[in-house]
Amino acid sequence: MKEQSSLFDKIFYAGIYVLLVFLIIVTLYPLLYVLFASFSDAGQLMVHKGILWRPLGISFDAYRSVLANSGILTGYRNTLFIVVAGLAVNLVMTALGAYVLSRKNVLWNNTFMLLILFTMFFNGGLIPMYLVVKGVGLLDSLWSTILPFSISTFNLIIMRTAFMGIPDSLEESAKIDGANHFTILFRIIIPLSMPVIAVMILYYAVDKWNGWFYASVFIRSRELYPLQLVLREILIANSTDSMSAGASAGDRQQIGETIKYATIMVATVPILCVYPFVQRFFVKGVMVGSVKG
Repeated sequence: MKEQSSLFDKIFYAGIYVLLVFLIIVTLYPLLYVLFASFSDAGQLMVHKGILWRPLGISFDAYRSVLANSGILTGYRNTLFIVVAGLAVNLVMTALGAYVLSRKNVLWNNTFMLLILFTMFFNGGLIPMYLVVKGVGLLDSLWSTILPFSISTFNLIIMRTAFMGIPDSLEESAKIDGANHFTILFRIIIPLSMPVIAVMILYYAVDKWNGWFYASVFIRSRELYPLQLVLREILIANSTDSMSAGASAGDRQQIGETIKYATIMVATVPILCVYPFVQRFFVKGVMVGSVKG
């Protein structure tokens, strides 16, 4: 029998829908503005005031200039290396750490967990980290943005909690059949934890893709700049002259504006394309990792 909704429930749900629509508009419009502006004619965009609902004259000049820039292509190459190599390091190290910390028979397990939690609130700071990176010879290397960040404490806790939810009987049965710890981890626990692994891939990939601060601290050679550092240089330092070469001084300012928007889209679209493939795992994976403390 279908339960009748009260007037209060109807008003409450209507309010929720209105709030959600408002949040969608507030979240989506900045992205649509950048998309429309990137395809707009530079002259029309400069004189336009107010809300932008569509491209002002279709033009692909900004994208041609961006894709012809060698700094963008080099940045893509470096960022892809950081994302792929960083993901591999992050997933392996996090899985190994979570597996050890989730075993009930490990000596001083709770002590190790407390020490790891301590690092979430207190750390040495940027200067000690810089000296360590310099001391081990990683300075001015792409590995300086990967190895010092091999494990995220927050992600380690999520994966550890997910591993603890797997019945101990599976591990005991595997041990009776002669399996060692690596076999148990990679052939039993990880296949059963794919929703959490998918969430870890999304968390780490987005973090690596958007990371620019530590790259700006540790990397000096321009040919090693990741994409976000190139993007920051274009947007903040207003360095678009090399991409608008051949234009007059007045046109350079106009073209420079559309180039900035096109650069944002070029840097954002790839990571947006990843999300739909892991979205179906997202809610389940996060919930699995948050059920137990």
